Amino acid sequence: MQVTDRPDLAEWSIIPSGDGRYVYFTAGTSGWRVNLETLEEEQLADFGAVEMREKGMIGAAMGTTALSANGRWWAVPVKAGAVTRFVLIDTEQKTSHVFLERDTIGHPQFCPDDDDLILYAGPLTDRLWLTDRSGAKNRRLYQRENEMQWVTHEVWIPGRRTVAFVDWPRGMRMIDVDRGVMRWLTHFSCWHAAPDDAGQYLVCDTNFPDRGLHIYDIDDEDDLISLCASEASSEGKHWGGPFPYNNGPVAIEAAQHTHPHPRFAPDDSRVVFTSDKSGHAQIYEVMLGKER
Repeated sequence: MQVTDRPDLAEWSIIPSGDGRYVYFTAGTSGWRVNLETLEEEQLADFGAVEMREKGMIGAAMGTTALSANGRWWAVPVKAGAVTRFVLIDTEQKTSHVFLERDTIGHPQFCPDDDDLILYAGPLTDRLWLTDRSGAKNRRLYQRENEMQWVTHEVWIPGRRTVAFVDWPRGMRMIDVDRGVMRWLTHFSCWHAAPDDAGQYLVCDTNFPDRGLHIYDIDDEDDLISLCASEASSEGKHWGGPFPYNNGPVAIEAAQHTHPHPRFAPDDSRVVFTSDKSGHAQIYEVMLGKER
């Protein structure tokens, strides 16, 4: 069922509410939600005369947004001239305000266990940042160790107040946001990873080399299950070389719809992922056995 036909919809801004009532998205220079029962569209914010997104197809240029676990707060990065404004929208009161400004803000994610804690990506050379909803507690979560290190594709682990991130191509690491304690999760070319709702397993795709999709136990690196081949084209030749952004942005072809980005179903019965093996990006699913 098609729920909107807006020509100005920002496709990567889309995020559903946890209760299944609404889908939130940006379109043009406004923030909207659509009621999935009535298909009524409702404008929640007008961001004014702004660019909305940075140029390109990666990081902050994607225009992703974040919704708190309780559905009350919607955080939207808005590119406005030389700065990016972090706009917080109260979905109940239908009000909005800017709570943080900085050079770049991308990939926002509310902590699944704390509606006052937001993870976001800063510059590609200094990526992992945290803030509260007031913006007063904005801080760096992790500073890369040297100019060769490529930190990317961060994600919250439910129930642990920890963030997992890719240390490309060496593997994936996890950091406790309260204590700063860090450890390795994997030592292979894990690319995009997503946890299950229990915070026990991660599912990931791979690249350079593409070894297909895998599931692994967060507490046991040796518990690794090879799931299937995605056969996606996984565009982005830059992933096969050293970190390319030390001297600023570079022109690359890395269409996101060609990357698998696997995720667990809420009941853990299957994994869904994207593949363009047919020539078009389509959603596939692989059923999981009961033994996991």
